[in-house]
Amino acid sequence: MTRKKVKLAYITNDSARKATFKKRKKGLMKKVSELSTLCGIDACAILYSPYDSQPEVWPSPLGVQRVLAHFKKMPEMEQSKKMVNQESFLRQRIAKGNEQLKKQRKDNREKEITQVMYQSLTGKGLQNLNIVDLNDLGWMIDQNLKDIHKRIESLNKEAQSQAAAAAAAAAGQLIKTGGKAQEEKPAFDSMDAIQRQQWFVDLVNPNEQMGFAGDDMMLPFGDNNHNALWPNGFFP
Repeated sequence: MTRKKVKLAYITNDSARKATFKKRKKGLMKKVSELSTLCGIDACAILYSPYDSQPEVWPSPLGVQRVLAHFKKMPEMEQSKKMVNQESFLRQRIAKGNEQLKKQRKDNREKEITQVMYQSLTGKGLQNLNIVDLNDLGWMIDQNLKDIHKRIESLNKEAQSQAAAAAAAAAGQLIKTGGKAQEEKPAFDSMDAIQRQQWFVDLVNPNEQMGFAGDDMMLPFGDNNHNALWPNGFFP
């Protein structure tokens, strides 16, 4: 269970304020000790309170004097670089709050104009908008169009890179295969040695091996008119 955030405001109840002071003082001293031990730095703490007659110091009066002496040796500009009093601290908090408020108003305005833009796409009229609203609506439309154009350019570049990669892969394949695609071999070239030998034996002795005349023999590469090559049905 997370600890409830404490509201930073002056505690009006005396007993509650005193109890809170003792609790926070103990925690502060512990944190200063941890910071000095873990980071190896010189640190000190001096606390004045209406509940103690003497101020409480850490780590010791001698240690506090050593840290203060080192601080006083620094240039005056460095001493006051991050130093604030109650007034300057409140001014910083107010300025920070104003910046947060300005940012939140801007975010709310963008959401409001975005909702108006979407409603206009559904057919709702813009008659109730003033000149400021119309200017903001035009700015919002321009921003959305810029985002759309950027997305289109990104997709086009991605498609071009993919096409270039595919072309490079195809070129590499052509180089690997000798610069041209492999053509399908003729039926005669695809025959193994035994088939070619048997084919020549059948061609020379058609009557003994096949049992029919040479005029009716089918050549392996699809040419029935073998008489044009060998009129007598065998080698010349």
